Amino acid sequence: MKKTTVTAAILIAGTAVTAFAHGGATGVVKERMDAMKAMGDAVKAIAPMMRGEAAYDAETLRDAARTFQEHSGEAMTKLFPEGSGGMPSEAKDAVWTDWDRFASLAQQLGEYSKGLESAAGNGLGGMQNSNMMGSGSMMGGASMMGGAPMMSGSAMMSASDIAAMPADGAFNMTTKVCSACHSRFRAEED
Repeated sequence: MKKTTVTAAILIAGTAVTAFAHGGATGVVKERMDAMKAMGDAVKAIAPMMRGEAAYDAETLRDAARTFQEHSGEAMTKLFPEGSGGMPSEAKDAVWTDWDRFASLAQQLGEYSKGLESAAGNGLGGMQNSNMMGSGSMMGGASMMGGAPMMSGSAMMSASDIAAMPADGAFNMTTKVCSACHSRFRAEED
């Protein structure tokens, strides 16, 4: 009986923490926050490898790439139906006013993450010491992109283009898509 009570308390506390972390989000807003968290967690798991701070593990990188694929393209855009902005959502109105750009970045993330999965077998190419993650921030807007707008007007690379890169280069290109989307479509946390 005591074990069941402790287990129930842990589950309730875990649920409360998750709800608090998402500002009471429910429905599609919570689904997209969970998807973004999964991708953020994937980046956190592989960023130390990409910076040369942890041993390189191609399978961990492939897992992260598959997480990005799972939450990109149509899987991402369907989580942003019209009228699902506002608190507790972190999505800016620009998602809906510039839908074509948003949808294009969602597709681009899928394409690049397919290339990233294939590039995992290429090993690192030396970018890990170039501070590609900016000032240590994870997927943080301008820090990874040097403050410049990303990919506006440029042609999207193919998955095979990304797959031909060293793994750290492919990771850098993939996370730049995340940064471009976040800088344009995600409200900054206060």
